[in-house]
Amino acid sequence: MKKNVTMQILSITVMLAFLCMPLVLNAQGSKAYFSGKWAFNAEKSELGQGGGRMGMGGGDLTVSQEANLLTVERTRQGRDGQTMNITSKYTLDGKESVNTMGMGESKSTATWSADGKSLNIVTKMAFERDGQSMEFTTTETWTLNSPASLTIVSKRDTPNGEVTTTMAYDKK
Repeated sequence: MKKNVTMQILSITVMLAFLCMPLVLNAQGSKAYFSGKWAFNAEKSELGQGGGRMGMGGGDLTVSQEANLLTVERTRQGRDGQTMNITSKYTLDGKESVNTMGMGESKSTATWSADGKSLNIVTKMAFERDGQSMEFTTTETWTLNSPASLTIVSKRDTPNGEVTTTMAYDKK
């Protein structure tokens, strides 16, 4: 008799586990997935006043998203016409990431929106230019409009005020 009860409890436990598994998997996979090659769409983008001059617009993206890491390679034309590749890595757990760029180090924190549909990346960069110390804070909000359409809204606080750009990308 005890064996039958134990077998019934085991059967019910296994059945419940299989029933709950899709819910658990769906909850883990509910965050936006940005991986892929993305082509900059100038017609759908708004670079704002000064956005293009400040290096905030244009260029394609190659994005790799793993469990806790977002790697972004930006490819664009430099002011001298040469192709520039800039790779940045962001942890997706809210911890600070440090990236080295041409002007120095940047420190970024990436956090998901409550619904997991958007990723917010706040980056701070301090450097010296012509003997003056400067600091920029940039907030990027990454949103998938569809599996083939990505929008990145970027707000940069500068010594000359805030600059906002909206960059649209189409999946290649």
